[in-house]
Amino acid sequence: MSERAASRTAVLVCQGRAAADGRAGTGRFADPVAVRLLRAEERTPVEQVRANTPPTGWRERAAYEGVLACAEVVVPRTVAIDEALRAHAGDQLVILGAGLDTRAWRLSELARTDVWEVDHPASQQDKLDRLPAEQSAVSRSVRFTPVDFALDDLGTALDGAGHDPSTPTAWLWEGVVPYLTRDEVRATVAALAARTAPGSVLVVNYQSPSTRAAAGRLLTRFLGSSITSGEPWRSLWRPEQLATLLDEYGLRVLSDDNLLDLAHTHGIPPQGRTSLRSGRVAVAESR
Repeated sequence: MSERAASRTAVLVCQGRAAADGRAGTGRFADPVAVRLLRAEERTPVEQVRANTPPTGWRERAAYEGVLACAEVVVPRTVAIDEALRAHAGDQLVILGAGLDTRAWRLSELARTDVWEVDHPASQQDKLDRLPAEQSAVSRSVRFTPVDFALDDLGTALDGAGHDPSTPTAWLWEGVVPYLTRDEVRATVAALAARTAPGSVLVVNYQSPSTRAAAGRLLTRFLGSSITSGEPWRSLWRPEQLATLLDEYGLRVLSDDNLLDLAHTHGIPPQGRTSLRSGRVAVAESR
């Protein structure tokens, strides 16, 4: 195992989902499991956001604003991804960089699906430590598959965990691409494409270039005011660039939408955050 701490971005995303549960995208978004994965101190800014009571201390206020902003991002993203997975629910779902994902515990459409959660060993152990013993999965199975992409082979790990490359697979790659180099993104696409049977789909969330988003990330790193300040973005992709890469490996893009458009499409008020335009969700199918 390489020396690396569990992902703090995964915690922030989970906080965002917990803050938005039952309050945003009414009738379209719910994640009652998210709050159960948070520790007591991580729930504090979530409760403040839900109560609309911002704290006064600057560090506490920064944490509050971070959770609030994250909530507004993850709602359209989650709704779009959930709908794509419902439309393509099958026997196998592999979640790359699963973090504190809750779909295997809340999407009833996965009742006949085996789910593989692939993540760095440190992050995966952190999730296992957080999962309540009484929290039962709704999917047919959940198979935790630790992979350090810098050291381990994805195919070998999935073979060992029982994944069948001859059976169509839904691949989910959410919130990970920006933290990888372009070479690492290509290597991961190549690895999953090698295990992708005809009829498989890839749902990928990524970031396109944005001056505003880049400036905001730089500021939080400088101030150290975000729990994710030590996890910088390493690659941004324009839609045509990602489509070209996926096409090289036999994956044809069916849709590619920015989060602001998805928020409007699904009737989710975006609260004026035009920065949602830089976040995107693409769906591709194997040829």
